[in-house]
Amino acid sequence: MMGYRMIRRTTASRRMAVLAPLAALLAAIVLNFVLYLLMGKDPGAVFYAMLLEPFISWNSFAEVLLKMTPLLLIAQGLAIGFRAKVINIGAEGQFVLGAIFASSVPVWFPQATGWWLWPLMLLLGAIGGALWAALPAFWRVRLNASEILVTLMMNLIAAQLLAYLLVGPWKDPMGFNFPQTVMFQWDAMVPTLFPGTRVNVALLLALVWSVLAWVYMQRSFQGYQLVVGGLAPHATAYAGFSEGRAVWLSLLIGGFAAGLAGAAEVAGPLGQLQRGIASGYGYAAIIVAYLGGLHPVGIVFSSLFMAALYIGGDNAMVSAGLPASAVEVFQGSLLVCYLAAIVLVRYRFARPAEVAA
Repeated sequence: MMGYRMIRRTTASRRMAVLAPLAALLAAIVLNFVLYLLMGKDPGAVFYAMLLEPFISWNSFAEVLLKMTPLLLIAQGLAIGFRAKVINIGAEGQFVLGAIFASSVPVWFPQATGWWLWPLMLLLGAIGGALWAALPAFWRVRLNASEILVTLMMNLIAAQLLAYLLVGPWKDPMGFNFPQTVMFQWDAMVPTLFPGTRVNVALLLALVWSVLAWVYMQRSFQGYQLVVGGLAPHATAYAGFSEGRAVWLSLLIGGFAAGLAGAAEVAGPLGQLQRGIASGYGYAAIIVAYLGGLHPVGIVFSSLFMAALYIGGDNAMVSAGLPASAVEVFQGSLLVCYLAAIVLVRYRFARPAEVAA
């Protein structure tokens, strides 16, 4: 390939763009197949536990839906900003701030009751995530600071704020010295969706959020402005569209979604604020967003698949003796393979003479 150059295709194949995630999955499976052989593990047992077991029984699939909920919420919010070329890496911190804001209600008012309690917590969580995202938006617009670096560093600040609260003012005095709050009262818990499972109403909210994201990005003029602004910022500035407004909208929407996911996590399966709330959903949602092609419909399927990897990875650690790091390697290799595949969809190799012409 010496002397060849990559040039952008005049029209990218839509069929190949759809097939890119499948090609990336196959490539990741092949790469990790070799890795598992080198580790002395049975690849068949690993892939069975990781990719098939999550869908075999209703109970395991219910856990997949539970994991899918925060991934879907966060990824849909991030994808809007990514399409506008506003790269928010701070969903993890925004998720944590959403959980903190939501937890303030049962922590400060442990005796409060009423049907309004958990909706208020979700609203406060979404506001908390948006406020945390407003800081890098302000610095990007006013000071031209990179939102990538600022949002990434703010994840660390959010983690330290969480640690301070859980070992300090919000620590459960009856919690045997564990860094956690008191258990939330019943009315502060999001209602379950299916009896006998932990799947809750937040899944419906995530699906509704996906529909709204589709309408916003595919059918609204403001969504069109964001996409065009990301592709051609100079042209949109000439047309009178505000780049600063695009930055604010992208980061606030992403923070709102991540904060809502954090609130749903503490008011749903956890039932209290814990150190483990920062479980990497914000980073995994980046993979989900890109694996779904930054399209709301594709993200629904990619979030389901990534959630299955979470549950299947736990199964593989138990039944196949796979280390936790190997599961993360599979997720990372999947993203790398997808990025390589999408580059080949959008670009092609050309001879030097063709490039010069």
